[in-house]
Amino acid sequence: MGALSSAKPIVVVCTRNRTEAARFYRDVLGLTVTSQNDLATAFEVGATALHVSTVPDFTAHEHTILGFKVADVDAAVLDLRQRGVVFNTYPRFNHDQLGIVTVPGTALRVAWFKDPDGNVLSVTNA
Repeated sequence: MGALSSAKPIVVVCTRNRTEAARFYRDVLGLTVTSQNDLATAFEVGATALHVSTVPDFTAHEHTILGFKVADVDAAVLDLRQRGVVFNTYPRFNHDQLGIVTVPGTALRVAWFKDPDGNVLSVTNA
């Protein structure tokens, strides 16, 4: 057993503008702020801490950096759409009318969206 095998993970999301990013994660995604200091704004997501941290020259990646496993992908997408979230579509995937992809031959469903810095986030049932 390794030294980190029972550690509680902390997810760090980078941002150029922490005020704007914190507002998005709090007001749009509905996460609760648990603390804030000079380094980060912290949120609790399930049993995992999410820290939004400022990196002045940050550039977002094109891949998913954070996924949210939910019981009902349709309900999550509808709720987020009502909060102003726009979902991404990608040419190589078959998206339904809500922007959700069902992986062929599986029950896996996923929908992607971006935070204000362009970080790709997802909601999924897996």
